[in-house]
Amino acid sequence: MATGSKADWRFLQINVLILNQKKQHIIIFDGSFETTPFIRRLMTGLINRGYKVSVIGFNEHNPEPVEGVYYQSLGSNQSKLRFIQTSLALALRYGNVEQVLKALFYFFKGQRKAIQTQNLSLVFKSLQPDIVHVQWPSLLPWLEPYLQNPDFKIVLSQRGFHVNVRPFVNAENMRYLQSVYPKLDGLHSVSKAISETGKAIGVPYTGIDEVVYTGFPLDQIDFQNKTKRHDTLRLLSVGRAHWIKDYPTAVKACAVLKAKGLDFHYTIIGGQGDEELLFLIHDLGLEQCISLIGKMSQSSVYEQMRNTDILLLPSIEEGLANVAVEAMALGTPVISTDCGGMPELITHGITGWLVPVGAPEAMANEILKVQSLPNDVLHTITKAARNIVEEQHSETQLLRGMEKLYKQVLEP
Repeated sequence: MATGSKADWRFLQINVLILNQKKQHIIIFDGSFETTPFIRRLMTGLINRGYKVSVIGFNEHNPEPVEGVYYQSLGSNQSKLRFIQTSLALALRYGNVEQVLKALFYFFKGQRKAIQTQNLSLVFKSLQPDIVHVQWPSLLPWLEPYLQNPDFKIVLSQRGFHVNVRPFVNAENMRYLQSVYPKLDGLHSVSKAISETGKAIGVPYTGIDEVVYTGFPLDQIDFQNKTKRHDTLRLLSVGRAHWIKDYPTAVKACAVLKAKGLDFHYTIIGGQGDEELLFLIHDLGLEQCISLIGKMSQSSVYEQMRNTDILLLPSIEEGLANVAVEAMALGTPVISTDCGGMPELITHGITGWLVPVGAPEAMANEILKVQSLPNDVLHTITKAARNIVEEQHSETQLLRGMEKLYKQVLEP
């Protein structure tokens, strides 16, 4: 009986120690309360695992806050009244009379940035984070005074245009980032390709750069084998009409398809009203073959994908396109350019198809090949695509990867 009591007591002590262990406080610095789906999933997972999570930003619009996350404004960019209310409240609660007077002085002088800088200092003082995870390189200037500080670590996410393109077309931006990267505590990269690109900018003094793919709630995304293809082949792209998406290449591919007599219709969700595309479509005589429509809800986009025969990704550059991951999860075949991290997701002829960047003839030929595949071959490829998504893009791997990154930067 005595031995059993001691064992029970020891078991209780261990559980108390576990319960009393301090879980880290992660601040997400996004610039806005309305964070990306990637960050929303990350925050939900961290909260469920016992972390404390806060979001700081300037824009307060947030129609769907994540339960359990604390949101702290640095001064609203939407309302002057909200801006001064927030600033005075921070100065009164966490500062002193001098900071209250400074906030009023800066406000009447119209020095918004000076107030927001003071607000940021007060927020860090009050929230006492362990890690500040900054989402965009454009936010780094706000964090310069805190680089390599003894109180918390700073991690930057590397994704898409902000790393793959901007520094390489803007010399001033490149010089700035090259001066800051060596002072960071760590990097999060959304693909191996963008991690390699980032090395041309710089590496953190710690050498830490963790590749963590975007995670999706795959239990909510049902895979469907396509048992019947439409008589009029349905092609789809999703995303705003930014030049990096290179929709003109896909439109020119459609001109090739039309010349070869294929019956098809191509829809671009997010392309509505784009003058360059409208002119090109008219110039090539494709008005009856291509539709440009506006943004849609996530559920509506998924429904469009399910009813599509092929998703096209003609981009010049991508970290790793979420829209391709989602289409593959749903069972929709994907033809992508071989840009950025896309070869990490798509193995040509195995989980999808890759074509060179800016090659409309090659894209058109690949569409014709995919369109003519027997159903059993197509099913094998779309099932393999779903498998790689489950292996590489689950919410579990997202959380495991980000926890590993946070642990690495916190280790002495």
